[in-house]
Parts: sequence; C-alpha cells; structure tokens
Amino acid sequence: MKARIAVLGGDGIGPEVVAEAVRVLQAVAQRHGHELALTPALFGGAAIDAHGDGLPPATLELCRGADAVLLGAIGGPRWSSPDAQLRPETALLRLRRELGVYANLRPVTVHAALRNASPLKAGVVDGVDFIFVRELTGGIYFGEKRRSETEATDVCTYSVTEVERITRTAGALARARRKRIVSIDKSNVLETSRLWRAVATRVVAEEFPDIALEHMLVDAAAMHLIRRPRDFDVLLTENMFGDILTDEASMLAGSLGVLPSASLGAASRGLYEPIHGSAPDIAGRGIANPIGTILSAALLLRHSLGLEAEAVAIEAAVSTALTDGARTADILGPGEKALTTREMGQRVLDALRDPR
Repeated sequence: MKARIAVLGGDGIGPEVVAEAVRVLQAVAQRHGHELALTPALFGGAAIDAHGDGLPPATLELCRGADAVLLGAIGGPRWSSPDAQLRPETALLRLRRELGVYANLRPVTVHAALRNASPLKAGVVDGVDFIFVRELTGGIYFGEKRRSETEATDVCTYSVTEVERITRTAGALARARRKRIVSIDKSNVLETSRLWRAVATRVVAEEFPDIALEHMLVDAAAMHLIRRPRDFDVLLTENMFGDILTDEASMLAGSLGVLPSASLGAASRGLYEPIHGSAPDIAGRGIANPIGTILSAALLLRHSLGLEAEAVAIEAAVSTALTDGARTADILGPGEKALTTREMGQRVLDALRDPR
C-alpha cells in the first residue's frame, strides 16, 4: 500500500512524541511492504511564530491531500494570554472543521501492568474497557462568540443532523462491542441537551433496535466514571462534555500519556492524536510518554488505511513493552526506572520487531 500522511508535531512535547510514532509507522511499513510518505508541517503555536497563522495554507493543503493526519499537541503559555489574537486552539478547531472530522473516538482501557498506576484502587479499574464517541465540530466551541468590557457570550448550538450522525457512529461501534450506549447530556437545564436526548433516542430506536440506550446527566456521569467504570461500553457525548470527561477517564488508565484518539468523518481520512496537551513544563526534557501517540498511529492504520493486522501489531508491541516494565515518569511505580521518550519508543520498536 502507498499512503500519504501529514505529520503535525505542533508545540511543547508534541514533536517529541510524534517522532516516536513516526519511527513505529516506518518500522511497520518496512516490515509489511507499505510505502508511507510521512510529510511534516508546522501547526499551532509554532506556525503562528513562523507564519502568523496557526493553520497556514500550505499545512491545510497538505492535510487535505493526505490519507491521514498525525498530530502531536498544540498550545502553551506564550500563546495563551486572555487578549491573544491568535491562538493555537483556534487552528485546531479550524482543522477539524476543514477536514470534516465530526466524530472523536477515545478508547479507554486499563492495561494490566498499569493497574497500580491509576490513583484509583486496582479493584475499581481492573477490566475497564470503554470508548467515548465525542461530537467534535459543533457545540459551544464552534458557536458565536462575543466579548465586551463587561460581559462575554459563547453560544452553544446543535442541529438534528449533527446529533443524528454522531449517534449513528456510536451505534455502529456499540454493535461491534457490548451493545450498550450511555448518552451523556444536561437535559435538565440545556435546550441543546433536550434536543440531543430526543434525537439520540429516535435514532437508536429506529436504526439500532438491538442496542441498549441509557441517558445520563453529565454530572452523574462524572461520578459514575470513577465509582463504577467497568459498567460503561460506549459513551456518546457532545463536544465540551466529552473534552472534560475523557481527561477524567484518563486517570483510570494511569496517565493522559497512554490514551490515543481518532477523529473521523464521512471519508476515510482522519486526524489522529493523543488526548494529552503540549505539557510545556516538560517540553524539551525528553521525558514525555509517547504511548498515546504511538497508539494513535495504530488507530490511523486501522481507520484510515484499513491495515488491521498492522494496527494490532503496534498495540501488541505496546502491551509487550508495558508488561516487560517499560515506564516513563508519568506511569512510574515504586522501584521502577523511568525511561526517556526515545527509550520508550525504542522498547515498543523492539517488541514490534520481535513479537511474541
């Protein structure tokens, strides 16, 4: 197979973790006889500094022409002033909309070797395996925004079409899993959530009658994710709620650094990134965890390129490395040695080249 992949390192630790995912993709391509053209481009704060635009036209053109986009992380203190005219986060929202990737998939599993890395008791996190389906191109992040000296407004809007398509994504995933969806909203307060609940109920009843659908208020969901995380299978949520809850859920797995994500649309091209941020406090120190980005590369192979065996090989290599004790500082246990970002990537590569 020949494929074009746009590589957007971004800011902070983004380029460091993306470099390890690129090494893994190159190794997989060589092993299985694929030709992957991995082309880097500036994005986010780095692009603002160089071009005065977080998403320069050349970067957008590259992404539009690619079969998939691999992204690290964006943002940092230098671009986050309340009065900043250009923000990296705005560039990310633009890219998601330009690529039409409206469904953000965030799987959360707890690797047996990391059960003690979670701040929760092992008995709570053992066996956790669920996936968030987060609507990505609507809601309050994309609504009209106004600000004056005395007030500010962010408008949250959802259409029936937007809720229908994200519910269908959740339904298809649930059908391939344990056939349960929990749809998360705030319908006791918000009109957008009342629409969300009504449309999700209709779509599941009409198109996925074999799927059990439960509605849950977002505050209750936040509690139950910690109290009984094993009970969840597919969680369907709007944009902002999904952003917040998936960061909470990362603590079940032990660290933001180990969780991947895939952002998909109607076409096969997707945007793949770890769920963590740019972590400017550790940028340049070579200690960031690349696992989430490497697993995002596995999702890229699966969802955009249709290379299931290759995706499974990466996931198995990550599992082997963790089982054998490979740890970066964020998932370090008592008596364990912290690896650098590069060393962790190498441990995954070694397991990939010598599978068990």
